[in-house]
Amino acid sequence: MDKNTITGFILIALVVIGFSWYSQPSREELEAMAKQDSIAAVAKQKQEETEKAKVVEAEVVPQAQDSSALFFSQLGGEEQRVVLHNNKVKIGINSKGAVVEDAEIIGYKSRRRDGDVMILGKEDASMKFTLPLKQENLCLTDLSFNITEQTDSSVTFAVEQEGKQLQVIYSLRPESYMLDMDIVCEGLEGLTMPGQSNLLIDWNARILQQEKGRDFENRYSSLTYKRQGKGVKKLSEMKDESKEPEEALEWVAFKNQFFSAVLISEKPMTQASLSTEQLKDEEDYLKAYQASAQIPFDATGKEPTHLQMYLGPNDFHILKAHSKMTAYGSDADLDELVYLGWSFFRFINRWSILYIFDWLKAFGLPMGIVLLLLTVIIKVLVFPTQKKSFMSSAKMRVLKPKIDELSKQYPNPDQAMQKQQAMMQIYSQYGVSPMGGCLPMLIQMPIWIAMFNFIPNAIDLRGESFLWADDLSAYDDLIRWGKNIWLIGNHLSIFCLLFSLTNIINTWISMRQQQNQFTGDQAQQMKMMQWMMYLMPLMFFFWFNNYSSGLSYFYFISGLLNIVTMWYLRWKTDDKKLLAGLESYREQHKNDPKKSSGLQARLEALQKMQQEQANRRK
Repeated sequence: MDKNTITGFILIALVVIGFSWYSQPSREELEAMAKQDSIAAVAKQKQEETEKAKVVEAEVVPQAQDSSALFFSQLGGEEQRVVLHNNKVKIGINSKGAVVEDAEIIGYKSRRRDGDVMILGKEDASMKFTLPLKQENLCLTDLSFNITEQTDSSVTFAVEQEGKQLQVIYSLRPESYMLDMDIVCEGLEGLTMPGQSNLLIDWNARILQQEKGRDFENRYSSLTYKRQGKGVKKLSEMKDESKEPEEALEWVAFKNQFFSAVLISEKPMTQASLSTEQLKDEEDYLKAYQASAQIPFDATGKEPTHLQMYLGPNDFHILKAHSKMTAYGSDADLDELVYLGWSFFRFINRWSILYIFDWLKAFGLPMGIVLLLLTVIIKVLVFPTQKKSFMSSAKMRVLKPKIDELSKQYPNPDQAMQKQQAMMQIYSQYGVSPMGGCLPMLIQMPIWIAMFNFIPNAIDLRGESFLWADDLSAYDDLIRWGKNIWLIGNHLSIFCLLFSLTNIINTWISMRQQQNQFTGDQAQQMKMMQWMMYLMPLMFFFWFNNYSSGLSYFYFISGLLNIVTMWYLRWKTDDKKLLAGLESYREQHKNDPKKSSGLQARLEALQKMQQEQANRRK
């Protein structure tokens, strides 16, 4: 690059810089330009806001003409709380959505707070009704209803606009726990979806712990439902579960151990979705229930949608009476919310135990005495079978010397089959059945299992104290400590301890009787199994320590009466006279021996078949 070129570039740069300096605006001109820019920005913002408002107005106006915005004026209004009550229940209803938000059951004291039991709480439960329309859904929960009529036991909520009306009417029946609910509309035809309209229901609740024993109460709390024309079913009590029943449902119950909130529909609910979730991390709650379904809805208003809610105790007789108040009558089976066991055990509880319990309760006795007398009556009823079982064991005991002689005749292990056949022949000659001691005991077992289901579900025991137990429906914890110990918890149930001790004594008595029935290798095998039999009472202790003290008390009294009964029978039995009677029987039937029948005959046939197979192998 030569000298002339460099000089040219310098001159061009000086010209550009000089022109820029000369043409820049003054201070006054800069202020004027800034002012103009601000005015332009404000004008632009106002234009954008105006256009946005036009868009919103364009969207709102069509909705106000043919969708849920018909009741737009009822959105965001003031909430009013209405309380319906009788001498059984208080029910709080909010005008926002016209839905039940809480229910208090009168006369049943809460163990969790001052006052009566709160089966539904505003903070824990919600119910939403939604009506699908052509443009969008009409959610009743978003509407603030007006109260048009109100008494102590009834209230009418209504919204109205442009000739369209929607009413929700509640009526609490006198002397009952049943709340009737009618949803009535007018002028909504043509706005709903084509075909049959449906009202969507979404119900959620967290179940508050009401009793002292969380784990025990949780075992008897479940989401329960009744299928149309079929039986009652429930979701799992101990784990999370979801289900979509294929059948239509008549009612859905959010059930606690002793109280239930039940939603009943006059027209069966379809497309139901049910779920239960364990709330292990929430101290005051057991689980969360969710239920959604749909029911037919008449948009013409000719036929109201009728629902009912039972908000009360799980008392068998009360539930039985309230079933008749439903559209399904006695077939509603609300009484099955009181779980009395599987069908056979339920039959025992329903047609025997329940009647005896009610008869004793009518005398006004303390519940501890009622359980005592109930146990005595049951023991008297099963005494014939217990006596027969004992006498069967006693007969085998006096015949034991004769059975011992067979061990000398058949000393070799490979002669075990011949020895067994000879034993069966002796028993047959003396009219003794080896199974005679087992079958009577098996007859008693259904009663003890039935009571296992009856007592924990008897609401009459709730809050009833006896001796050191302050509540027979929960564990007794006179002895307790601060920290939880594995398998025991933070307390020691004295009734459970007494039940376990009587169980050990009864096991010892049973083992002594069985020792007299076996000889040789069988006796040795029985000795090896004795420790397993003694292990059961120990397992019962860890199992029942958290159970109802009333249940442990019943089993303790039953075991104690069993000890007394066995002592009495042993005292009244003369072995010499018994053996003489057996010898007399053998003499009378020596020419016509008694034939085996039933299980004994099948055992003998099996032994003969095994002997024949052994002979063929030889």
